[in-house]
Amino acid sequence: MLSIAEHWSKTHDVSVFWDDSTMLSQSEKRFSIDVSRVRSVPNVFQNGSLMQKLRVSSTYDLIFFLSDGSVPTSLAKYNILNFQVPFPHVPMTPWKRTRFQAVICYSEFTKMRLDKGIGIPVRIIYPPVDVAKFEIGKKEKIILSVGRFNSLYGAKKYDILIEMFKKAKQNKKWNGWKLILAGGLLDTDREYFGQLSKMASGFPIEFHPNCSFIDLKKYYSVASIYWHAAGFGETDPQYMEHFGITTVEAMASGCIPIVYNAGGQPEIVDHGTSGYLWKTTEECLKYTQDCIHSDKTHKSMQSQALKKTKLFSTASFCKRFDELLKDITKK
Repeated sequence: MLSIAEHWSKTHDVSVFWDDSTMLSQSEKRFSIDVSRVRSVPNVFQNGSLMQKLRVSSTYDLIFFLSDGSVPTSLAKYNILNFQVPFPHVPMTPWKRTRFQAVICYSEFTKMRLDKGIGIPVRIIYPPVDVAKFEIGKKEKIILSVGRFNSLYGAKKYDILIEMFKKAKQNKKWNGWKLILAGGLLDTDREYFGQLSKMASGFPIEFHPNCSFIDLKKYYSVASIYWHAAGFGETDPQYMEHFGITTVEAMASGCIPIVYNAGGQPEIVDHGTSGYLWKTTEECLKYTQDCIHSDKTHKSMQSQALKKTKLFSTASFCKRFDELLKDITKK
């Protein structure tokens, strides 16, 4: 959302509905994006009355909504809905249906599982990854995983990764290897984070909560393997990885992605060519070991992974949104 705000702010006046006015400055530091031309305004769509929503929205030419499964009320001239999650039922009145010109999904996976009764044209625009910002450093014996330390249904399945790594370390062929887990951490998830730390005790497993973008790039650059387990053991599409931005970031940094075969990940990783897709923990460990002990395989996959990341570049993302804006406004 902030990436498109950054892009459109170069040619338009852009506001973000967000009550914490410090969010933009914090985001610049954490995500290395330029939102200096973007302003934050009170989020009437969360806290305002119906009359406030109608009055405020009517002052905008276009509003781009990230939906939580609901459809907001808006009198903006043009409106776009963005669904990150494949909600099976989206309540939509006939009047609201007339207010929206497009629906955006981040992957084919989400589009195919989203409520078919929405009745608004759906486009797939992959999330932006500024692949040029990532570098390939001197690779070390490091397996990396990046994602929020979220206690809600253990979204990123860090417990699974920790147990897999502990099992792998029983094999002498894994000597010298360590696991790094990095990502955002809220105060509400401190207890869950403590449980993960306890699980990892005594093993070469590092935690880097709320690390800076500079530090995160460093971990990507030196890591050889990228693990991702979101969706493991889940049957509800809402609990899968709906795309996989961190997977693309890892690939742009020369890491070999070995990720759970569900959600949007198969749209990113070509199994056996640019990385591996796994269904069981045994498969994950086997693919990892194959990659660790075959320099030829590693280099070939690294090359293919780098090529694939160009599909998900920020430039491609911005171009698709500019085309969308032109299409719906007929300008």
